[in-house]
Amino acid sequence: MWTDNAASSASHTWAPPALHVKHVEEQLSALRSSLICAFNQLLDLKDLNTGVHSTRLAEWALHVAGELGLERESLADMEVAALLHDIGKIGIADAILNKPAKLTAEEYEVMKKHPEFGWAVLRQVPGMERASLMILHHHENFDGTGYPGGLKGEEIPMGSRIVSVIDAFDAMVSTRPYRQGMPIEEAVRRLVAASGTQFDPRVVNRFLPLAQAEMTSVFAAAGTSVTAVL
Repeated sequence: MWTDNAASSASHTWAPPALHVKHVEEQLSALRSSLICAFNQLLDLKDLNTGVHSTRLAEWALHVAGELGLERESLADMEVAALLHDIGKIGIADAILNKPAKLTAEEYEVMKKHPEFGWAVLRQVPGMERASLMILHHHENFDGTGYPGGLKGEEIPMGSRIVSVIDAFDAMVSTRPYRQGMPIEEAVRRLVAASGTQFDPRVVNRFLPLAQAEMTSVFAAAGTSVTAVL
């Protein structure tokens, strides 16, 4: 006979203790963090500059996202997207990825596939679906002329718009084995010039003060003033 006591006993049998649930959640969180670190290390193995570049972008992205008032949940996705936005480059041949000369039209079309490669990998990881969409669209342009979807304005995920701006700036000012990074002043000029076409003006406006402050501290640590460099 089914009694209240039996029902109570069954309830306790099927409902996991709160501490067990918390332990499982902590394990899942740790696994997710380990996967992110592993993917980032894969980027380092593919291209050391890419891994370091991604770590810097994650810090900047969180700052800009906070300035724009993104929700806490979105900040976690934002961090993953910034860290792993170039994960799809693992699928690009080294001959193209590390080519010191200008890419041919055919090579450029292959290079443009890296956001899709990144999305295809990360969308399969539970909890990274939104971050994978940010990665997929981080080369869309605000005026709709980007790739892979030709999205425009608010159609582009905010996380993608943030990565687009900070990725472009960092690429411009960073020195690579095959080219010298441009002065901050010129990189800032180009961001402002492309605001409203390639970039979301709101993101540019929020990022510029951070860019100036970050670069000033970098040059100060090196014993050089930004003014002297510019």
